[in-house]
Amino acid sequence: MARKLSKKAALEYHSRGRAGKIEVIPTKEHASQRDLSLAYSPGVAEPCIQIGKNKNDVYKYTAKGNLVAVISNGTAVLGLGNIGPEASKPVMEGKGLLFKIFADIDVFDIEIDATDVDKFVDTVKAISPTFGGINLEDIKAPECFEIERRLKEDLNIPIMHDDQHGTAIISSAALINALEIVKKKIDKIKVVINGAGAASISCAKLYIALGVSKQNIIMLDSKGVISNKREDLTPEKKLFSTNRRVETLEDSMKNADVFLGLSKGGVVSKEMIMSMSKRPIVFALANPEPEISYKDAMESRDDIIMATGRSDHPNQVNNVLGFPYIFRGAMDVRATEINENMKLAAVKAIAKLAKETVVDEVNLAYDDNAISFGKDYIIPKPLDPRLITAVAPAVAKSAVRTGVAQLTIEDWKKYEQELDKRFGNDNKLIRQLTNRARRNPKRIVFAEAEHYKVLKAIEQAVDEGIVLSPVLLGRREKIKDLIEEFSIEIENAEIIDPKETKQVKKREEFGLHLWQKRRRKGLTKFEATKLMRERNYFGSMMVEIGEADALISGITRNYPNTIKPALEVIGKRDDVKKVLGMYIMNTRKGNLFLADTTVNANPTEDDIIEITELVSNAIKSLRIKPRIALLSYSNFGSSRTPESDKMAKAAARIKENNPNLIIDGEIQADFALNNEKIEHLFEFSELSEKPANTLIFPNLESGNIAYKLIQELEDTDSIGPILVGMKKPVHILQLGSTVREIVNMITLAVVDAQITNK
Repeated sequence: MARKLSKKAALEYHSRGRAGKIEVIPTKEHASQRDLSLAYSPGVAEPCIQIGKNKNDVYKYTAKGNLVAVISNGTAVLGLGNIGPEASKPVMEGKGLLFKIFADIDVFDIEIDATDVDKFVDTVKAISPTFGGINLEDIKAPECFEIERRLKEDLNIPIMHDDQHGTAIISSAALINALEIVKKKIDKIKVVINGAGAASISCAKLYIALGVSKQNIIMLDSKGVISNKREDLTPEKKLFSTNRRVETLEDSMKNADVFLGLSKGGVVSKEMIMSMSKRPIVFALANPEPEISYKDAMESRDDIIMATGRSDHPNQVNNVLGFPYIFRGAMDVRATEINENMKLAAVKAIAKLAKETVVDEVNLAYDDNAISFGKDYIIPKPLDPRLITAVAPAVAKSAVRTGVAQLTIEDWKKYEQELDKRFGNDNKLIRQLTNRARRNPKRIVFAEAEHYKVLKAIEQAVDEGIVLSPVLLGRREKIKDLIEEFSIEIENAEIIDPKETKQVKKREEFGLHLWQKRRRKGLTKFEATKLMRERNYFGSMMVEIGEADALISGITRNYPNTIKPALEVIGKRDDVKKVLGMYIMNTRKGNLFLADTTVNANPTEDDIIEITELVSNAIKSLRIKPRIALLSYSNFGSSRTPESDKMAKAAARIKENNPNLIIDGEIQADFALNNEKIEHLFEFSELSEKPANTLIFPNLESGNIAYKLIQELEDTDSIGPILVGMKKPVHILQLGSTVREIVNMITLAVVDAQITNK
């Protein structure tokens, strides 16, 4: 798990570059005067007239059908309480970000300066024509209950207070599966709920809808058990008052089958857990610290099933498993509400998904090949790409069945395929790699630690929990000055200046290793030892002899000079003739793998074959299926030249040796990336069903130009250049890399080291 983020890091993240976390992007052409005349006056009058005739046409001509309002008054923000609408805005923007990356739903965050229920409701009603759905957020109880109820009565669009229903839906899915594992019937179980806020009330209601007996629920608030003897209860709390003779949490927990905590950390002891019935189910969901720590709960007894709200333990109850996909399904059939049946459909879909075979993508993201349905896996992982195709259709179908859908979907299979394309493809791989890196962090040596951006990236990587005890090479005082000047905090860092007198013995040791490798290649012992004063040689040798797991360098030096020490010290794999450079470009259409972009100037046909096979294997190691296009200015013999023939012959030979590999060429880049275009003219191509994700270039010049153009024009996140074919992980940054690009490279280097060291 990532370490606790510093105040400085959080503020820096939200303030750097363009302010805020979301932006509005035009979806129509807007280059010419004609475009602008269509977008606004006079052309805009036509859709206005049509909508005036038929109000539902607003979904056809505007963004309403894919636009959600995330609305708050800031009265119950996270663990911060009543901080006001302005202070809540970063949270609402963050919620908008999650809607977009997980379900491709656009969001306007709306912060309302109103604590009065009437004023709040009237304001939301007044702006509701803009939106296709409303997500209420961080509104304190009991007002939130009244606000949601009145808005649902008065408006005919999907409305959900996620603080209530999100946790209820996810924990209900976990409860269903946990009960199946412990072999208990839902109508017989005794449930204790600590906390009586919006989420707790909603959880209790949904549990009852699933079959839990109301009489078997004990709920507690800050004053103790919600008893029918108390006179200070709100109407919502009265629904769950009990006549049982218990007063404390300790008393309530005795012989209970299920504990649900939505309160505060540390209120449950080991003894309380031990007093529960056989095979107890414990959902300690307080954040950041659960009601009882995972460690203490698991130590208390062997037969427990445990869930928390944290990502560093199994069974994370995370609302992102639900709300993006619930709104996606509801809005795709233009539902007039999110009713109880739709919520239950989401519960069952989430529960069912956890019982299905886990896909490689999930195993990769969490670096765990043993994930399967059981006590440590009762709900899907938040990064499971199947959530959108499981939950959204279930919700949509329920809306249709219950008569609240204004549209129907004729082809559900096609709908699922369309949904799959919406799931945050641009940064999906980076999220997966980061999760994987966290599972087994590595020691990385940085040859250019005298650079501010490198130090900032190391700080982030350590905060992410993907790097252990980083090695910073360079002048000691220079590095310390930069760390102090920019208030950089790097835990357990080791600073080494290879030129220092105290490194004489180490230089001699390293020099001897290098001399033994290259003494028959013109290198003397004296020269080898002298080379160890250079950081790239010193750092490479640290990796070579196992004092570090990977080397990162290159932000200030040209590529040839940076790669030379690594090749001489570590060298390429025995089965590799030539190493190569590969870029991963995280585009909006998904990941693109580009090679060779940095090393081989004019590869031969044989070189192209080796490059392709190395790249293919590298992509497979990331558990991604390569779809390879060998690029040219020609399509399948349309222009017969030695350059195009090279790529065509290479493609044919690779296919002959690897019949199961999806590969084609020679082919032009636009056709390779557009399967509809290729299907129209070249339906025989292996890329006609789905576009290529891997582009092999005929020479270094074309590859280098291409990746730089994509990078600049798309303003896209990238990883690279990734050095493929080395014995041990060495990765060389491009000149002028951003902090984020360096962090991405560090992440890849850690995963590379994990694979290499297996």
